[in-house]
Amino acid sequence: MIRRLDHIAIAVPDLDVAIRRFAEDLGLTLSGREDVPTELTSTAFFPIEGTRIELVQPMDGQGPIAGYLDKRGPGLHHVCFETDDLDGDVAALRAKGYQFLSDAPKPGAHGTRVIFIHPKSCGGVLMELAEHPHHEPTNAQAWR
Repeated sequence: MIRRLDHIAIAVPDLDVAIRRFAEDLGLTLSGREDVPTELTSTAFFPIEGTRIELVQPMDGQGPIAGYLDKRGPGLHHVCFETDDLDGDVAALRAKGYQFLSDAPKPGAHGTRVIFIHPKSCGGVLMELAEHPHHEPTNAQAWR
């Protein structure tokens, strides 16, 4: 079952420039950076009252974010919802006709398991479902 909005992802061509914009210009606090090899992305996270902004840059100019930037340019890439039962939610949504970008969940940032729902199934919006590791982080750990 969907628990909350986990993050909003923004595709950027230069992660360092985007980090400076969000940190210096907007005054947000960078909580960390992480490479996600399964998605060929480098990411940076900024917590904001109950959710996060995720900046995503293609690794070595490859992967789906590189294609997105070539086709659409920088901007809003996807919306991610946290789920407490990824496999159950995927099965239920597939039964309702939803299409996914992969056959099975993959490893994501912060030890999550993730899967993307095709935008054709969600009114043109790319949606991600993320299941966090079973241990619940403390508030201090939640946004690292």
